Amino acid sequence: MPTVAEQFIEVLVQAGVKRIYGIVGDSLNPVVDAVRRTEGIEWVHTRHEEAAAFAAGAEAQVTGRLAVCAGSCGPGNLHLINGLYDAHRSGAPVLALASHIPSAQIGTGFFQETHPEELFNECSHFCEMLSQSEQMPRLLRSAIQTAVGRRGVSVLVLPGDVAEESAAKPTGHGVVDWDPPTLLPSAEQVAALADKINRAERPMMFCGAGSRGAHADVMELAEKIKAPVGHALRGKEWIQYDNPYDVGMSGLLGYGACHEAMHKADLVLLMGTDFPYDNFLPQANTVQVDIEPTHLGRRTVLDLAVHGDVAETIRAVLPKVSAKTDRSYLDRMLREHAGQLEKVVDAYTRNVESQVPVHPEYVADVLDDLAADDAVFTVDTGMCNVWAARYITPNGRRRVLGSFVHGSMANALPQAIGAQLAAPDRQVVSMSGDGGLAMLLGDLLSLRTHRLPVKTVVFNNSSLGMVKLEMLVDGMPDFGTDHDSVDFAAIARAAGINSVRVEKPGEVRDALADALSRPGPALVDVVTDPNALSLPPHITGEQVKGFALAVSRTVLSGGVGKMVQLARSNLRNVPRP
Repeated sequence: MPTVAEQFIEVLVQAGVKRIYGIVGDSLNPVVDAVRRTEGIEWVHTRHEEAAAFAAGAEAQVTGRLAVCAGSCGPGNLHLINGLYDAHRSGAPVLALASHIPSAQIGTGFFQETHPEELFNECSHFCEMLSQSEQMPRLLRSAIQTAVGRRGVSVLVLPGDVAEESAAKPTGHGVVDWDPPTLLPSAEQVAALADKINRAERPMMFCGAGSRGAHADVMELAEKIKAPVGHALRGKEWIQYDNPYDVGMSGLLGYGACHEAMHKADLVLLMGTDFPYDNFLPQANTVQVDIEPTHLGRRTVLDLAVHGDVAETIRAVLPKVSAKTDRSYLDRMLREHAGQLEKVVDAYTRNVESQVPVHPEYVADVLDDLAADDAVFTVDTGMCNVWAARYITPNGRRRVLGSFVHGSMANALPQAIGAQLAAPDRQVVSMSGDGGLAMLLGDLLSLRTHRLPVKTVVFNNSSLGMVKLEMLVDGMPDFGTDHDSVDFAAIARAAGINSVRVEKPGEVRDALADALSRPGPALVDVVTDPNALSLPPHITGEQVKGFALAVSRTVLSGGVGKMVQLARSNLRNVPRP
């Protein structure tokens, strides 16, 4: 009879799991040994359990399938929690194995004792302890189905001694439902939506991550009702490309005419977005379409809530919508969008090829040129979010992953590990800030250990740049944000990773091209200007407070990469006033 640990691994293999991310430890030993003896699944050693959870979350986002991480009892599984929060809030199906102290010792204050079934409740849909062998395999299969069905985290707590017990029940076979759901709203909701659209003179669409797979449908509706189309950060990769109605992005990293189009519209269609920044929403004339009912109306006042999948909803409403002929509002917003981008692009392209320290925008722009058409970019929280939002050009094949909802530092490198293992034939690029990279620096060693061809581009300004801006805009002297200059290329080289340090803009293109062409891991450490951003005087503290003000000032003064080219091309068929 197999042990519980062996049964655990057998169920994972049946579910299609290829690997488990984590660090070995005594309470995990039975499970790790079962992995050693099982074909078709591997143990991926990371240097920190937080990195293991980030990696699993990235794998799940790239594949859409279950990914698994594990931590040993007490401190080991406790380290998983930040990466699990990120996976859960990103809707990534992840199973975390939290091994536990010997079952007879639970509740005695034993060495390394925590209560993981309580700790992980807030960042999971399922968190239960498997305390006896009779609970297997049913409890594990329930955890798996909850993770994939509800698109989030499940945590299974397993004491090490229980893992060593003989299985009490046969493993059998189980079916896992992987396909994401589609949901057609009621006929009444479809009719009400059509009526709202038909009555509107100035409709606009604002799309989020829930618009994945609905690009063609959004474009068809936009053409029929002559609506500008904007997007949230997580909607960028699904909506911005091949979009002749594009007016940019709203939010803390926003650009272009999206905010204006939203506030001047007489009907705003929120499509698959749980956009969190309610102060950027008009709080009026709004309809929301979302497959998750708890998202409806929690950020803004709604005139109509439509519970449905974005693509299915659009397909249902299109025959009931009357085609509009007046495109004056759309054309005005397209002109405004192009004009706003034109105003800022020069400031971020003028003489950047000769200025030292290197402008970070220039690095991102060159990286966008050189990276593969199906590259996966992982992006650190902070200023790297700005560069990715502005300079990485989506095309329907590229992916951009980040801690866009949870907002954690240090996510990019470990997410790159998971993305690369999930997609070994794709180019994976980590856009790492020096602060983020330093936080989980040890997992550079994981690239070397597993021979992962991840390309790490370090935006090294010896500063926590976003935090500095927040302080300065709030009227505080920046304090604790600057740190000693670090040669990350030297560190990577010592770890056996091909690396180069770049201090002159003329070296950027060749260094990136060489790194991207290499078969193994590579790191490009670019010394960038921490003071490259200028703050326009017309944004005041009365308009936007705190963090929103800091980032708005940053963004409104920022470059926009090739988006200005897209905006120009969209104007070709727009008649001049």
